[in-house]
Amino acid sequence: MTSRTLFSLAGLTALLLGQPLPAAEPPVGVDLSPVPPHVHDSGLPAQWAQRGVFMEILVRAYQDSNGDGIGDLNGLTQRLDYLKALGITGIWLLPIYRSADHDHGYAVADYRNIEPDYGTLADFDRLIAEAHKRGIGVILDYVINHSADTHPLFVAANNDASSPWRNWYVWKNSKPTGWQTYGGDPWYAGKAGGYYYGAFAQSMPDFNFRNPDVLAFHLDNLRFWLNRGVDGFRFDAVGALVENGPNAWEGQPENHRIMRQVHDVLNAYGNRYMVAEAPAFSTEFSASDSAGSAFAFGLQNAILKSIQMGRVMETLPAYLRQKPVGNMGTFLSNHDSFAGARVAQQLGEDIPSQKLAAATLLTLPGIPFLYYGEEIGQTFSEPVQWDDQRLRGPMSWDGSAHAGFSSAKPFRALAQNHASANVAAENGQPDSLLESYRALIALRKAHPALQTGTLRILSDDDDPVLVLLREQGGEQLLVTLNYSRRAASAAVPAGQWQLLYSSAKPADVQLKSDGVALPAQQLAVFRKMTP
Repeated sequence: MTSRTLFSLAGLTALLLGQPLPAAEPPVGVDLSPVPPHVHDSGLPAQWAQRGVFMEILVRAYQDSNGDGIGDLNGLTQRLDYLKALGITGIWLLPIYRSADHDHGYAVADYRNIEPDYGTLADFDRLIAEAHKRGIGVILDYVINHSADTHPLFVAANNDASSPWRNWYVWKNSKPTGWQTYGGDPWYAGKAGGYYYGAFAQSMPDFNFRNPDVLAFHLDNLRFWLNRGVDGFRFDAVGALVENGPNAWEGQPENHRIMRQVHDVLNAYGNRYMVAEAPAFSTEFSASDSAGSAFAFGLQNAILKSIQMGRVMETLPAYLRQKPVGNMGTFLSNHDSFAGARVAQQLGEDIPSQKLAAATLLTLPGIPFLYYGEEIGQTFSEPVQWDDQRLRGPMSWDGSAHAGFSSAKPFRALAQNHASANVAAENGQPDSLLESYRALIALRKAHPALQTGTLRILSDDDDPVLVLLREQGGEQLLVTLNYSRRAASAAVPAGQWQLLYSSAKPADVQLKSDGVALPAQQLAVFRKMTP
């Protein structure tokens, strides 16, 4: 890695003697040392990510182990058996690095250390080891687009216009005009003159990827975590890495070249998984020569709208036909309010509707990501500083005063329905939402056709029943989902079909030669019998 140099006395002496200039020392608190790869076997099966089900978890909100009201790594480790019993085979951790925000974690202040609220690197290593023992992979949320404005590299660049770290961020001598990004006008005055670029906020300045040292820094950071046993990464905001003007700050071709180099690093480790967040460019980043996988933004809206309307909305089959969903991360909700409120809130806390949403997600192609608390139907309504915080409240483990999350007052208000919608109340109850998730995940894990099989859509827009044919390795599964709030029928292909799974009582599912009849808001899956 090369860097601009400081014109110190040693530097002037080197210039006079015709010697190479000494490299600039990084600011205190920044580790820029190269990280050689240390490849090792996690013990996870091949295609563990593509064939499994993930849980997205905010460590701060999952389980407090030390009584300070804040979730931590040791608390998450204590809950791994719950995740395994649910059928989860992958965990996506929202940012766990030392941060300036001490909340969401996307304002990273140290890429090679743990947020103190969460514990230590030793705690993290134990989490990885215990997860692997249970056949669970762990991917980290990596914030590649920007850092915190308190990151020592930016502090040095902001305090001195001649700093060798100035070109690690995006600067202009005079303020550009005509720009509007996620946070509005993205140009902010620097302390030592000039203006820096922050697509999201003043507190999160963007890295300058035209400087090759910046990408080298990030690749070394990735190897740092991969060497500790991490199984991959979710990459934040990859559609905004390079900006070419006020009308060309998103979706630029340079972004794909960057992510290809990132992909190469992960491929060198083998059996690792990466998924990109690029809401407007999910198809492009799902290509094998880019990130290889991206989240299927928009699919969640099509699923939930179909359930709300009681019929197959045209956006759902259209999305499935037009997008490479098979290698995309699919979800119903996540940590960002722009992706929608929690599922239970969007569906009015109606349990049959929530079960139907889960059934749709877990029988479609793609790599399903659940959002913690979704499986028990959590809802939040307390006032917050910004909307995203309402999606990031404590997990409800039981109906006690602090919901089993902590022995102290939690850092944020509990779910409004924690007394009834919690793990203890739903665990083992046959009709509960939690047990429906458990059964559906088990169904998916038992049948490769539901994991990576081909898809044919056999129903039409506005039909009450969505009919899907999933096929792999000679196994054909017919998936039928009745979105209507009354019994409905659908035609099925010719052949001998055997009921494999039903969310309704099997006696209530009628299969005849010309079709299938389903009770309201129910799923039935059939397997084609060989002659």
